[in-house]
Amino acid sequence: MTAPHHEEPASFAFDAESEAKIATIIKRYPEGKQASAVIPLLYVVQKQMGRLTGSAWVPRVAMDVVAERLGMPPIRVYEVATFYFMFNTRPIGKYHLQVCGTTPCWLRGSDEVLRACKDAGGLKGYGDTSADGNFTLTEMECMGACVNAPMIAVDDDYYEDLDYESTVKLIEALKRGERPAPGSVTGRRSSEAAGGATALTGAESE
Repeated sequence: MTAPHHEEPASFAFDAESEAKIATIIKRYPEGKQASAVIPLLYVVQKQMGRLTGSAWVPRVAMDVVAERLGMPPIRVYEVATFYFMFNTRPIGKYHLQVCGTTPCWLRGSDEVLRACKDAGGLKGYGDTSADGNFTLTEMECMGACVNAPMIAVDDDYYEDLDYESTVKLIEALKRGERPAPGSVTGRRSSEAAGGATALTGAESE
């Protein structure tokens, strides 16, 4: 896996860290049902590629290794890897910016979040990877954070309650190699109202 990250590697093998994770994963499934582990094993592949090459994706040769490990036809692994958006079947940038454009986020300003990603990340639009290899921009359907819209996912981390300025600030931090704490950028806790919690706690009667 020393080939440039824009090329399909000639071979793939799980490293020690991945093998340790796989040993735990396989134990979850009964004998003869190991094929059920295909999704978590593909995720292990993607994590390893990101760790070793700086681009978190799932090459075809790695899908073949997963198929062999789980005793299933390679085509079945290809079907899973190409069906789910969570798997990248081509190389991506160091940071994967996944912008939610579904109605709740759009109503709350996802167009401005997208504009910030393009301006600060040097991106032309969805599907583009920046010239410096830092960012890949993807449009996602609902990621389940509607109440704290608009939001984006950076790899596996959710950043919520964004606007143009806060999105630019996030991307500039990533450029510096910093990883801001995920969650609401306004400090909102969980899904409470923007002005603070409104539910009665019992303290009102004291």
